[in-house]
Amino acid sequence: MKIVGDSEHFQQPYDNDDEYVSRTGFKKESEEAQALGMRLVALSKTQLDKMDLDEFLYDAILKSKLIKQKTEAYRRHLQYIGKLMRGFDHEPIQAALDKVLNKNNNEAAQIQIFEKMRERLLTNGDDEVQVLLDQHPHLDRQKLRQLIRQANKELAKGPESKSSKELFKYLRAEIKD
Repeated sequence: MKIVGDSEHFQQPYDNDDEYVSRTGFKKESEEAQALGMRLVALSKTQLDKMDLDEFLYDAILKSKLIKQKTEAYRRHLQYIGKLMRGFDHEPIQAALDKVLNKNNNEAAQIQIFEKMRERLLTNGDDEVQVLLDQHPHLDRQKLRQLIRQANKELAKGPESKSSKELFKYLRAEIKD
């Protein structure tokens, strides 16, 4: 009788079950759900409103903001949020979270674009105004030139310029890409 290498005797009942999740696998999934829940807790209320979350999960996240951090109650509440998260599919929640967080990055990038545009207008003057009007014909040439002229006068006196800020606001309000 040769037992060594006899794979039939060493099989476990869960070897052929595709839906079987080991205890370690279950713990890993639970930790991932809790980590995603912690990322949701870090969001502001307005960011949470933009996401399509379940009512119970949304309420639990808002309640976590009322609990003092670094306490046992806060840790238990985060575990509760993780437990709630295990009942949902993580992919749509993760996609919504990425969309909300990426929007902030897009806004920062847009602000930088408008700042560079303002700097080019202040340094190049009428040539840059013409280039900008070719790209965006709905802008008011007279208002642009007036803001640039005022901003250059104010910048010559000191580092801060009210007109420069007004120019930035005008560009941001009028140019929608």
